[in-house]
Amino acid sequence: MMCLKQKLFDQNGEVDEDALLYEVHSDLRDFVLDNLAKKEKQVLDALRIETYTPEWKPQLDRIHLQNGTYFLDERGFVPEKELCLNRLPVEYQPDAPAPTKWLEFLDGLLIPEDILTLQEYLGYLLIPSTKAQKMLVMTGKGGEGKSRIGLLLKKLFGEASHSESILRIETNRFASANLEYKLVMVDDDLNMVALPETRNIKSIVTAEDRLCIERKNKQAVQGLLYVRFICFGNGNLVAAHDDSDGFWRRQILITVKDRDPARVDNPFLIEELSEERPGILLWMLEGLHRLLANRYQFTISERSVQNLEAAMADSDNLTQFMQATAYVRFKPDTEERSTYLYRAYTKWCEDNLESPVPQKKFSQFLLKNAGKYGLTFSKHIEGKYRGFRGVCVHPAFAAA
Repeated sequence: MMCLKQKLFDQNGEVDEDALLYEVHSDLRDFVLDNLAKKEKQVLDALRIETYTPEWKPQLDRIHLQNGTYFLDERGFVPEKELCLNRLPVEYQPDAPAPTKWLEFLDGLLIPEDILTLQEYLGYLLIPSTKAQKMLVMTGKGGEGKSRIGLLLKKLFGEASHSESILRIETNRFASANLEYKLVMVDDDLNMVALPETRNIKSIVTAEDRLCIERKNKQAVQGLLYVRFICFGNGNLVAAHDDSDGFWRRQILITVKDRDPARVDNPFLIEELSEERPGILLWMLEGLHRLLANRYQFTISERSVQNLEAAMADSDNLTQFMQATAYVRFKPDTEERSTYLYRAYTKWCEDNLESPVPQKKFSQFLLKNAGKYGLTFSKHIEGKYRGFRGVCVHPAFAAA
C-alpha cells in the first residue's frame, strides 16, 4: 500500500476509504469502548503516514488488469499483480473471441476509417499518457447510439473513468481535482454553450508537467493529470473567445452516420457489449500498438479532417466576413478607416444572425492577418484616422 497526497492505493488501485474505515471499525469495535470513531480515524491517519510515498511516476509500459499485468514490450501478459494507481475491471484473455456485437455496432455507427481512429483512441486511454495531445469529440444528430460508447468505457475502466461536463472543467476551478489519477473523462451530453475560456482544457489535453489542482477549503497543489477527454453530443465544442489554432488542433472530430430509420433499438446492448469486454480489450490493444508504432500519430480520415476545417470556419465569423465581397473588397490602391470596416462587419453579422466580436478583437484580427489579406496598417488614413490600406467597404458603410 502507498499514500499519495492523502489518497491510499494498493494492488487494486485507489482504495475505497469508506470500506477500509468499516474494516478498521470491525476490528476495533470489540476492544475499544470509548471514542471508537476517533480511534478509527487515527488508525487511518497512521496508515497514511506509514505508507507515505512522495511521488509515483506514471507507468507507460504496462496496463494493470483484473487478472494480472499486461506489458507492452516482449514480456506481454503476466498473472502477477503489483502496486498501481489504476486497475481495470477487465480480464486479459488472449484467446477471447472477436467482439462481434461491438464490431457490428461500430459498423452501423462509423465509416471504416473512423473506426480505426476510435480503436487507436480507446487504446490510447489504456495508458497514463498525454503524448498524443488530443481529445475526441463525436457528434451526430441524436439517437444514433454514440453515447453507448461512453457507457461501455465506464464498464471497461471502472474507477479509472470519470463522468463530467467539459464546460464545468473550464468554469469550475475545483472540477479538475476530480480528474487526478483518472484515465478517461466522459462527457456524454456535450453542452452547446460556447466555452468562456479554454485554458484548462488545453492544459489538460497537452499536460506534460504538473498542473495546479485546487480543492475546496484546501491549499492549491501541483498535480500530474493524465486524463483524456472523450465527448459525445449533437454539435461541436466551440469557444466564445478562442479562435486560435491551438484550440482546434487538440481535437479529433468524428461525425457518426445518420440513424437507420429501420433500426430497432436493443435495450440490452450495454449488457451484451459488457460480456465482450475481453475481446474488446484485445481490439483496443491492437489500436494502442498501432498508435505507439506511429509515434502517437492517430489515423485520421479525410472526413474528420473536413469536419475540423468546417468547424473552424463555422466558429470564425471574422474569416467569413472577409470573404463577403458585398461588404468588403481588397484593392491595392484603396484604404479604409477601422471604424468603417467594423461597421461593415457588424452589418454582416446582423444580416447573417451572427454575434459580432468586440472592436478590440476585430482590430487584433486585422493586424494579425494583414499579410494574409494584403493589408497595411496606417495611422494616417484620410490624413488622421487609423485603418488599413489595400481594402475598402461598400459606400453605404462609409457614410457618416
